[in-house]
Amino acid sequence: MNMVRFLIRRILTGILVLWVVATGTFFLFFKAVPEAVVAQRLAGRAATPQILAEVTRYYGLNKPIVVQYWHFLDGLLHGNLGRSYYLQEQVTTIIKQDLPPTISVVVGGVLLWLIAGLAVGILSATRARSLFDRFATVGVLAGLSAPTFVVGELLIITVFVQLNDHGISWVQTGYSPLTAGPVAWAGSMILPWVTLAVVQAAVYTRLSRGSLLDTLGEDYIRTARSKGLSERRVLYRHALRSALTPVVSQLGIDVGALLGGVIVVEQVFGLQGLGQHVVTAITEGDQPVVIGFVILASIFVVVANLLVDMSYAVLDPRVRIS
Repeated sequence: MNMVRFLIRRILTGILVLWVVATGTFFLFFKAVPEAVVAQRLAGRAATPQILAEVTRYYGLNKPIVVQYWHFLDGLLHGNLGRSYYLQEQVTTIIKQDLPPTISVVVGGVLLWLIAGLAVGILSATRARSLFDRFATVGVLAGLSAPTFVVGELLIITVFVQLNDHGISWVQTGYSPLTAGPVAWAGSMILPWVTLAVVQAAVYTRLSRGSLLDTLGEDYIRTARSKGLSERRVLYRHALRSALTPVVSQLGIDVGALLGGVIVVEQVFGLQGLGQHVVTAITEGDQPVVIGFVILASIFVVVANLLVDMSYAVLDPRVRIS
């Protein structure tokens, strides 16, 4: 029952957060920009007053802001985010077309940086102040200092170009859908995954190392050791589960924010994901596309944090959901 009440409360809170974000974004774009400016952008600089009036009427820009807001909420509840001003397509259609590359980058990048970051962090914590730990510290500093676009360009030059020069075309740029085959899909994703993992794995290495070192100094860990439990069992059965709590918290934040952060990776590797359309929409003032992207990012954040809260009770027995 506690879990059910918790889920209901968090889902309702998530819906409230999405409404606040959607409302704030709507008024930011539709109230801050005069309707005449929007109509001029849509119709072009050479448009006559008659064309401007027709564009204003067609898009409902002449209606009171309350009416526009009601139509926006009604469409949102029915899964309709509006139509792009410039592409003349439904925003939901654009998102469905562009979401697979973005999801592929996010999921693969998260798995790769978690495996690498946690592995190095755990080894560093269990071998504190060793030669491995010192090398890992240098690697963490290098990873934290490396901009994403620099890592991506270096991988293109040192990996993609070199492999193709030697007749190895498995690794490629651009996006190959999963329907084209898992090998082609993985070949188009491996460099973006590594690009994300180089930067983010450094964060998780440092976080997991510090958290595990703190946990290993707790009284209940010393008690477990005094009972004669093996060091492996103390580490993986008791210490690691508790130490992963701050890591999971950071993961919830990163996964939610990553939807906006992969824009750079998509641009570098030409993946044709959400990033390119969002950048174009912001430049051209295509409000429906921008609003759709903001709402989608908010959904990522809400869902990620819900999963994080549910994971707390699994990782740390001292945490109780109520």
